[in-house]
Amino acid sequence: MRRPRLAITAAVIAIAGGVAALVWWLVQPSYDDMVKDCQKALSSAATKTDRPEACDGLSQEDYDTLLAGWVVQHTLDEMPKEDRDLLDYSDDGEINGSIG
Repeated sequence: MRRPRLAITAAVIAIAGGVAALVWWLVQPSYDDMVKDCQKALSSAATKTDRPEACDGLSQEDYDTLLAGWVVQHTLDEMPKEDRDLLDYSDDGEINGSIG
């Protein structure tokens, strides 16, 4: 009679541990959430080696990409609108001065 009680207790403990592990896994932020948090945390103080705390979970390659994108966007935002060349021109395929 003692054996079934021990087996039931072990099974209940194993199930409770499995449920706890599942809940813990489900509440962890996804990689996409970490990327979004990192994008929000980037500032002029961020460097290739000095990451904001929100970016700690990202790979170096992804962090470098986000940092470069932030630098380009920040540079464009600081530039006067008339100096921005965002390729807003038309080209009709002929050498006739259509680009300008």
